[in-house]
Amino acid sequence: MRETILSFPDDCLTRGDDTAVVSKHGLRVVRWSYRSLAETAFRFARELEARGIGHGDRVLFWSENRAEWIASFFGCLLRGAVVVPLDVQSAPDFAARVHGQVSAKLLLAGEGIERHGQLPPRLLIADLASTLARHSAARYQPTSAIAPDDLAEIIFTSGTTAGPKGVCLTHRNLLANLAPLEREINKYLKWERFFHPIRFLNLVPLSHVFGQFMGIFVPQLLGGEVHFQESLNPAEIIETVKRHHISVIVAVPRQLETLRDKIERDYEARGEGERLHEAIAQAENIHWLKRWWKFRRIHRRFGLKFWAFVAGGATLNSETESFWQRLGFAVVQGYGMTETASLISVNHPFRLSRGSIGKTLPGHEVKLSEQGEILVRGNNVAAGYWQGGIKPLTDDEGWLRTGDVGALDEAGNLYFKGRSKDVIVTAAGLNVYPEDLEAALDSQPEIRASAVVETTQGTEPFAALILRDPQADAEAAVRRANETLAPHQQIRHWAVWPEADFPRTPTQKIRKGEVKAKLDGEKGRGGDKERGGLGEGESVIGSVIARVSGVAPEQLKSSANLSTDLKLDSLGRVELLSALEDRYQVQLDEAAVSAATTVSDLERLIAEGTREATAAARFPYPHWAQRFPVTWIRLIVFYLLLLPLTNLMCRVRVRGREHLRGVRGPALFISNHVAMVDQSLVQAALPGRFGRKLAIAMEGEKLRGYRHPPGHLSWFTKLRLKVQYALLVSLFNVFPLPQQSGFRRSFAFLGETMDRGYSVLVFPEGRRTEDGRMAPFRSGVGLLPTSVDAPIVPIRIDGLFELKRGRKYFARPGSVTVTFGEPVRFTSDADAAGIARELELRVTRLGN
Repeated sequence: MRETILSFPDDCLTRGDDTAVVSKHGLRVVRWSYRSLAETAFRFARELEARGIGHGDRVLFWSENRAEWIASFFGCLLRGAVVVPLDVQSAPDFAARVHGQVSAKLLLAGEGIERHGQLPPRLLIADLASTLARHSAARYQPTSAIAPDDLAEIIFTSGTTAGPKGVCLTHRNLLANLAPLEREINKYLKWERFFHPIRFLNLVPLSHVFGQFMGIFVPQLLGGEVHFQESLNPAEIIETVKRHHISVIVAVPRQLETLRDKIERDYEARGEGERLHEAIAQAENIHWLKRWWKFRRIHRRFGLKFWAFVAGGATLNSETESFWQRLGFAVVQGYGMTETASLISVNHPFRLSRGSIGKTLPGHEVKLSEQGEILVRGNNVAAGYWQGGIKPLTDDEGWLRTGDVGALDEAGNLYFKGRSKDVIVTAAGLNVYPEDLEAALDSQPEIRASAVVETTQGTEPFAALILRDPQADAEAAVRRANETLAPHQQIRHWAVWPEADFPRTPTQKIRKGEVKAKLDGEKGRGGDKERGGLGEGESVIGSVIARVSGVAPEQLKSSANLSTDLKLDSLGRVELLSALEDRYQVQLDEAAVSAATTVSDLERLIAEGTREATAAARFPYPHWAQRFPVTWIRLIVFYLLLLPLTNLMCRVRVRGREHLRGVRGPALFISNHVAMVDQSLVQAALPGRFGRKLAIAMEGEKLRGYRHPPGHLSWFTKLRLKVQYALLVSLFNVFPLPQQSGFRRSFAFLGETMDRGYSVLVFPEGRRTEDGRMAPFRSGVGLLPTSVDAPIVPIRIDGLFELKRGRKYFARPGSVTVTFGEPVRFTSDADAAGIARELELRVTRLGN
């Protein structure tokens, strides 16, 4: 039986080289074994010891989800140090206030976290491997005994308007919830081996205890894998689930809603939306196997291994829960709070109770007060709040008042009704729970999201609505919602929310205080809030645009043009789209966003939550070219035909090859572009370990034209172009790198290619030279070096243009030179445009 959670690193050692963590950094996927996790934890403990950090000292964690976070977490606990996790989106002043309370000795900082004078010395998580390399990986024996009641972490749960409030969690608190889960999991391990490994895609921050349970502890209990990714784009989530054979998605309810929206939008785009909703309605009472077969097309999109969602952190809309369950997926909900170490109750994955937040975990006690408030008592209740020490948070009998209103049925299932502070008491003394009204509103097809708060005068609900279509009839939607509500619940006051989304916490809960403040502020200015929107104003997505463009939010107007007003080039638009997708969890097509696009156009696209895909945006990404038997055929043809022919026509002189001796693994080669045979010359000049596994980025629009010839061409010309495409892809392993739109998909394919062990050759000029001089590098190439985590090798080809100009097909040996420069790496926070200029300069200098 576990006494502390320090038994988990020992479990990691027993699992050895099995994969524990898979995370996507930029465009690359990094895998960590269980052994690597444990050894890094031991090294981190020794690093803390060298820094004089020990029992009871606090360490701030301010980083994105990654394997190093988990290893460092255990490393702190081995030293008896207390982890203080911060959400990666926390503001610097909030982090400073937290540090002011806990007096941390060290800051473990993620990407993009700048130095701050009010914070402790920082250790970059990206540099952790090199920092810890000097320490032994042998098992670390704690220098002082770690007791069950020792603090493991302090999690701060607020800080937006009031002072930060830190919840103190001990080893005993965490184990109180882990122990019953482990006992139940052990009953099913004999069946798990048929599906091993269980893979979890964890979309919840590790800075939250729910994210820790499903990202650190539960996967280890199953010997499974946990996958992390930064993007919350629903299309990318679905793609990740299928590509990596994910079994379970761990998410907050908001993410389940955006995935549902994605499925529904795709069906509507094909004209099948009504048929989908009819099929879902008919699936209510059929067996889950029949549901699986009925919706097999959707299951194929996620991959046949995916079967369940685990949702927590907020209340899941009943419509969304029903949607996924009727499709044949399990939806496991739990209930808890930071003060109860994440859990109070949880649904059993094989004995689900629809609409319920589960049954109380063994060892916990739950009761309802006279007002229906949920009270909990047990070892899972936190030791207290941090106030220069630990201040108890329970009453004299050990009960914790959760502030939530609930109900219990005869079977012991717990139902969440809402926050007690959000309950609206009508003039007649009747209680109105905003969650009930929001469920009625969200079920209307016109409404994408809603938030119900109390009117300024009190006693009545006020609904803020986000519409799927700005032209939708909101009044009709509210009227239909009222038909499903009791008389005392009727919604008489409502407004269309002017932004693409409500303000939310890191776990995607709506900040209703901010919603109410904005509604009250607009009302104070005399706006009519019973019908219509809140009025026009400055850009509502200004904070995201300002971060990318550098223009102050207050200076942004909806009419601002991305190119002329905000000075965003194609690279800047790629960065902006990615930031908007992650913030609002929608998918935007680059073809719908051009230099002429305005801020209001973006707002409309986000509000509609739709993807205006066009044929011009579809580029062929040939995964088949990197699989057997094409890989073998390409290798045979290269050594028996292409290499001898290249050497016969042009035996190149190779310079700087010694720079490649220390390069291991895939590399990114950057070269000037002279003629059609550039890739053959570079491939012939490369050492065999690179030449044998090389992928080549080609002008995307041209490659797409080969694969999908224009309709006005003759059948013979179309056939010739398609054959040309097949030969290029199969013999040279080329893939498209577009010049106008589609960059992100191309970059993603490039990352996947390097994950398969291929080096990549890119011509950043985007076209072949016309006068022998090198053209400026396109700025988009600057995004690659910081995203691929690989050495960048500059290459220059000289002497070939003279042959091209003279239309000569054979050259004297040594008249053409291929020069390799010194490999270079760039830090993750380097400026992309600056990187492009630096690479251009390096290639230029190779010609001297």
